[in-house]
Formats: sequence, structure tokens, C-alpha cells
Amino acid sequence: MRNRDFTPSSGNVFADLNLPNADELLAKAELAAKIIAVIQRRQLTQTQAATILGIDQPKISALKQGKLSGFSIERLLRFLLLLGQNVEISVKGQSKSGSAARLRVA
Repeated sequence: MRNRDFTPSSGNVFADLNLPNADELLAKAELAAKIIAVIQRRQLTQTQAATILGIDQPKISALKQGKLSGFSIERLLRFLLLLGQNVEISVKGQSKSGSAARLRVA
């Protein structure tokens, strides 16, 4: 097997790709993943999920496909609440001096 050069991930693929608002993009992707996991765990159809969330079925499809530009973080958080999930927001000081503040979904 050939040796291949690679760059270790920073933990945020969007930052690794030098996309603007990388933290926000990652947070939205992680929130969407949690929403989809709840929908799957509850074995909801896209139509049933759409009814619960107050949106139309194509938006559920977009969510599942990772097309998140039409969804704000606030909206995704509201979806989790509508699905009966508790959401906690914690604000902490920076862990290292000089490091950039970050947005993280756990």
C-alpha cells in the first residue's frame, strides 16, 4: 500500500474545508443528526415527523439529506423540543488563553 499524505481533522470538517461560519455549520449538522435520530427511534414517517414539527414533508427530506441552509439553529432547537427532547445550553469561559471561542453541540 502506498503512503499517502493526509491532514488530521480539527474535529470540524467545515473548518477543515475553510468554510465561513464553520462552527455554526457543524452545530446545525449535529442538531439535525439528533433530530433524525429521534425520528428514526420513534419510527416516524417523514409525513408524521413533518406534522409534529409543523413543516411540510419536503423539509424533513431536506433535513435528512443535510440540506440545512433553510434551517436556523433556533429552529432546529425548537424541533428537538417539539420531539420531546430536553435542550440545555451551557455557556463557559474559554479553556485556553488565546484560543478562539467555539460553538459545540453535545
